[in-house]
Amino acid sequence: MSKRLFDFTAALAGLIVLSPLFAATALWIKLDSRGPVFFRQARVGHRGVPFNIIKFRTMRENAEDAAQLTVEHDRRITKVGRFLRRYKLDEFPQLFNVVNGTMSLVGPRPEVPRYVACYPAEVRAIVLSVPPGITDWASICYREENAILGRTVNPEQAYLDTILPEKLKYNVRYVQERNFWTDLRIIFSTLRALMR
Repeated sequence: MSKRLFDFTAALAGLIVLSPLFAATALWIKLDSRGPVFFRQARVGHRGVPFNIIKFRTMRENAEDAAQLTVEHDRRITKVGRFLRRYKLDEFPQLFNVVNGTMSLVGPRPEVPRYVACYPAEVRAIVLSVPPGITDWASICYREENAILGRTVNPEQAYLDTILPEKLKYNVRYVQERNFWTDLRIIFSTLRALMR
């Protein structure tokens, strides 16, 4: 309950403080390319319940029809999208997900159903036992994931064979050790990584 209260209060305050940035970003996206301001995608949430994650749109409209993974220098990414992705600004609308309770500030990053189906059963049970988050240790360690995948011959296979198993290790460790102070460490580590 205390985690939920902290998440709700911090996310609501963030939305209020960042509202001018949201408005400017929305206008920039609309002027840059056709399509909606926000991108919504089905993800697997707490206890396996699906929900729609909200981000600023960084790719051409309907670009997801081609592939769900994004790699560095992906031609589907718009000019504005490259900037937003570089500084992780596209992730900010997930504060709406935190306010409505489908996500937490800190927790395992939610995946699309296609990749959750690849989780080992015991790992899936652990990772989905808590609400997904905007950031976690895996997000910090793999913040250059798109660049890593861009250097591979088969990005999806590389993701499934190499990156996803490592992310799941971080996720399981987080769930087993999580507490308020760990969450604060992850939040400050995320902010530090963004400022760098």
